[in-house]
Amino acid sequence: MTSPGFDVIIIGTGAGGGTMARALAPTGASILLVERGTAVPREDANWDPVAVWKTLKYRTTEQWRDRSGRDFTPYTHYNLGGNTKFWGAVLYRLRREDFGEIEHQDGISPAWPIDYETLAPWYDRAEALYHVHGATGDDPTEPPRGPYPYPPVPHAARMEAIADALRREGLHPSPLPLGLIDPGADDGCRLCSTCNSFPCRIGRKSDAEVCGVLPALAHDNVTLWDRTSARRLLTDPAGRRVTGVELERNGERLVAHAPLVIVSCGAVNSAALLLRSANDRHPQGLANSSGLVGRRYMAHLATMMQGFHPWRRNDTVFQKTLAINDFYLGGVRSKYPLGQIQSQGRTHGIMAKVVGDTIIPGIPLWAYDAWVARGVDWLAMTEDLPREDNRVVLDADGRIRLVYRPNNLEAHRALVRETTRVLHRLGFWKVMTHSHQEKNTTHQCGTLVFGTDPRRSVLDPFCRTHDVENLFVVDASFFPSSGAVNPGLTIVAQALRVADHIATTVLR
Repeated sequence: MTSPGFDVIIIGTGAGGGTMARALAPTGASILLVERGTAVPREDANWDPVAVWKTLKYRTTEQWRDRSGRDFTPYTHYNLGGNTKFWGAVLYRLRREDFGEIEHQDGISPAWPIDYETLAPWYDRAEALYHVHGATGDDPTEPPRGPYPYPPVPHAARMEAIADALRREGLHPSPLPLGLIDPGADDGCRLCSTCNSFPCRIGRKSDAEVCGVLPALAHDNVTLWDRTSARRLLTDPAGRRVTGVELERNGERLVAHAPLVIVSCGAVNSAALLLRSANDRHPQGLANSSGLVGRRYMAHLATMMQGFHPWRRNDTVFQKTLAINDFYLGGVRSKYPLGQIQSQGRTHGIMAKVVGDTIIPGIPLWAYDAWVARGVDWLAMTEDLPREDNRVVLDADGRIRLVYRPNNLEAHRALVRETTRVLHRLGFWKVMTHSHQEKNTTHQCGTLVFGTDPRRSVLDPFCRTHDVENLFVVDASFFPSSGAVNPGLTIVAQALRVADHIATTVLR
């Protein structure tokens, strides 16, 4: 079956696709927005730790394989807004240094084809679009910038006391930049304890559905097909242009046509879509003359940590406001960059039990409730370096295999040690840690790297594929390096930059 034609097809509604849809909607071009999931319903289960963490109500049931061929369930959600519905809304700019080549303990973090100054104007727009709250002046790694569009979310009393203690230790705590809509207002974000990994029941978290898709759909020229999966991209006989997208919708196969196609499925699924689209002209996968489609997969090295004190009950509700970047570029007992430390949303007892039962099963829930009530939660995050043998491949049955071995491990261990030392000096008796290690699919990036040399990159600096002239890919797959801050804002900023480029050069 063949569908009516459109001017633009955007596949995926996350930070890349949702933002692209909003940015291109005012051009008047007819836009088809394709999403394999549907809207997350606003319901009590949105804020229920049992539903979100134990029964995994919203997470995909799709199974991927790891590098040894074992099945695992990725931390991935298919719905309007993509994984942004479940992010913690920490929206950092990459540091200025992240755009250049940096020596790390385990290797080199490569330079980007653009510098910080190139992306800075779109960072400004991204922060305004996604309601980012923050403050300048305290972060020692902060790149050149103007003021944030919204003031920082104030620290709760316990977190303010921790910030003061960190300053006495000679560190430079700073406010986390948070994408929240009207925090503390009667009709705004309630600053609750269910932000990290939870969808917002009242729509006051700055995710791609709220900030991108819904404003785009207010335009008559934007059409949404949800519950629709992209199977393959079809090309002309020469293989130079995409002529259609083969879709599966409501149990039937159809082909949608547009002279411009934008893929924004996430780093793993965008690479998989191009690999599935192999044809006579592109036998190793679409746009893969470099051989790099699916390669250089990166995911941050991330360890969840909790400082525990048996006599200090933590009554903080919204805890996620504090960052420590002193170790980001190195120089504090290490000449190499170590990464970032940020406070996290509150851990609920059932969340701790889900993890704990994989280690020591049978500990009752009440024990976990008592434990987390006396803890303060943190995340230590280190840059993962690109390696070509870390890659996304398709097995013979079409299943995704993630061939991944984390890199830069010693630097991450050093950051965890530094974080533990700091927490002990703040008076915490015990520090607990947990990491997803090789099965980490959060902050995924790097599988369709952008650059100026078609032999060493898949995309050009505006995220157009070198090999296929009307195909763009706009999600974290374009990252040449991962940095050590959350990638969301950089995806949004680049999406706005690419949208401006398309509007002035393709859709004019």
